Amino acid sequence: MMDAELHYLKDDWDEAIATTLGPAELLRYRSNLLGSDLRITNFGGGNTSSKLRQADPLDGEEKAVLWAKGSGGDLGSIKRSGFATLYMDKLLALAKSYKGVEHEDDMVAMYPLCTFGNNPVAASIDTPLHGFLPFPHVDHLHPDWGIALAASANGSKKLDEFNERFGHKIIWAPWQRPGFELALMLQRAVAQMPGCDGVILGGHGLFTWGDTQRDCYWNTLSIIDQLGRFVFDHAKQKNVIFGGSKHRAPAERKRIATGIMPYLRGRVSEKERMIGTFVDSPDVLDFVNSHSAERLANLGTSCPDHFVRTKIRPLFVPWNPLTDAQEIESIFDASLTAYRTEYERYYSAHAVPDSPAMRDSNPTIVLVPGLGMFSFGKSKTASRLASEFYTNAVHVMAGAGAMDEGMCPSVLPQASDATPTTAFNVHENYVALPPSEAFRIEYWALEEAKIQRQPAEKELSGRIVLVVGGASGIGREVVLLAAQRGAHIIVADLSLEAAQQVAEEARSIGGAEVAIATRIDIRKREAIREALQSTVDEFGGIDLLINTAAIFPTSPNGIISDDQWALTLDVNVTSNFLLTDEARKIFEVQGLPGSIVLTSSANAVVPKRGTEAYDVSKAALSHLVRELAVTYAPLLRVNGISPATVVKGSTMFPRERVKASLIKYAIPFEDTKSDDELRNLLANFYAQRTLTHIPIDPKDCAEAILFIGGPKAPVTTGHLIPVDGGLTEAYLR
Repeated sequence: MMDAELHYLKDDWDEAIATTLGPAELLRYRSNLLGSDLRITNFGGGNTSSKLRQADPLDGEEKAVLWAKGSGGDLGSIKRSGFATLYMDKLLALAKSYKGVEHEDDMVAMYPLCTFGNNPVAASIDTPLHGFLPFPHVDHLHPDWGIALAASANGSKKLDEFNERFGHKIIWAPWQRPGFELALMLQRAVAQMPGCDGVILGGHGLFTWGDTQRDCYWNTLSIIDQLGRFVFDHAKQKNVIFGGSKHRAPAERKRIATGIMPYLRGRVSEKERMIGTFVDSPDVLDFVNSHSAERLANLGTSCPDHFVRTKIRPLFVPWNPLTDAQEIESIFDASLTAYRTEYERYYSAHAVPDSPAMRDSNPTIVLVPGLGMFSFGKSKTASRLASEFYTNAVHVMAGAGAMDEGMCPSVLPQASDATPTTAFNVHENYVALPPSEAFRIEYWALEEAKIQRQPAEKELSGRIVLVVGGASGIGREVVLLAAQRGAHIIVADLSLEAAQQVAEEARSIGGAEVAIATRIDIRKREAIREALQSTVDEFGGIDLLINTAAIFPTSPNGIISDDQWALTLDVNVTSNFLLTDEARKIFEVQGLPGSIVLTSSANAVVPKRGTEAYDVSKAALSHLVRELAVTYAPLLRVNGISPATVVKGSTMFPRERVKASLIKYAIPFEDTKSDDELRNLLANFYAQRTLTHIPIDPKDCAEAILFIGGPKAPVTTGHLIPVDGGLTEAYLR
């Protein structure tokens, strides 16, 4: 290479590690390095492959085997077990049975017949692209800089300039949907250009290769880095990008975004619940605030990997940041109605009899001038990735615009006989994928098969759960059970450190992005607002509010002071009202049916000596549940649980209180016993007063809370479930 110096990327290849790895592990190592940098390829995008020699388990003879990233894998995290393996001779022989582009989908069913070994990994649609290229190691990636060139109206001309400057012989190929036809196109193109060292796929991505794993990695890295230099050098010569700035971001944009997010989430979640992400990075703001933003956004994206995550195009909300933020809702509603109608027309215009049914017509990306980008997905990870993919699309449009020379060729280099120039839309040198081609990928039977292979959604998938008092006892068990059932959770507690520990437990169950922690003092409205704001900022809204926090007043002499009495009613009653009153505002803006579950007690109906403050507070809370159910209907269901004494894991049972109770009930114990052992003695004593003789476990309460608060009890409100083991004293009179 004329210039092998890296300017933007980093060579992370460690020869000390590489020399310890076998051929297949070297492929995994190379793939992980490439996938670790989003400038090189996006999450889940791209493919890598190696053609290796292996002993055939059937006859022991050495065979050529293609190792290629399996369908749906991610290069950054893929393991050796994530690669499909195919006999090279069988894969190449498929060309003999290929009947033409109209039948190329039929070839996918043939890939399993080429499988080497007992490998269950499904081969991706890009597998023949790797197999038919005559190179030992191949990378197919989607770097923003490369796609910017691939999506430029003058892309082939600029590729010639790039090749001349950096001493390459990279080939340009017109747009063709990934599959068997494209594999044969690449095979012919490479055969006709001896010494070529890469391929730019019009509107799609980049192919590079090498004779060794190291060579392949370095060639890919250096070419992408040089593409970056090429694009940035053009950008430096441009005074204006995206037509220049039209709007300015208001200083209070984050506050406005937090306020509008639940409204947006509610509208795009009318069919199924979505999790939201807000992004106001400089790149995104430059785009949404520009003169060309609406026009470019409406053109849609170019790279198939982008719009599979972001839909064919985002929803652009033409709000003027100089006007009242309250106008966003009405402008968004009008834009959303138009978006849904246009999406339905898009489906109707391109669907064929065997197309999958139309999917949700709501957008996954919402762009608002002055604010930024709101993205939505079935999980936090999905919504974050959607935002990252559209940020990639912004970079692509910026790069294509930077290379604009003011003249659009009469015949686009992306075009072919099958997809003529008239099918493409162009603005400021950026070429978007034709809607017909976008539909062929979005509603491709092979993409539908990927969707159908995904595991079934869990009971609380797409739901956002705020658990107050979530750091211990019942609250902690609710958090962990909700994580198992697919929820996104905010663990709120007076102790932030304890809440963070439980959130980490939840993440170990549900995934790295399903839970966060926040501090809350439910006696203070401002603290409640801050916790709710954290909920909206992280996930976009709220679906289920649960409060398990309470206090049980004690004193050495058994006498409860006036201050303790007031504090008990404040925490156990008034704070529940404050909490639900503040949450109600978000529920109302969101407009989705929601649920609230509060924690009362069997003590609410069982009078006892010495616990008057606690018992009265719980009696008031039980009635508050019924009052709120009436007040908040029909939008919100409000229910509660009434457990008998829960000793295990409860912060209301410190060691000294447990010992005092054991002494009170004449239960013998040794002071050397641990806290848990003493709690078990007391819990077993309480259990004997019930019909089941089983101690009440926090998990029992968590099950009841998530049942009555979740989707399995949609017509139950104003009700309290007793979780008391059959405490006859608590039977209602």
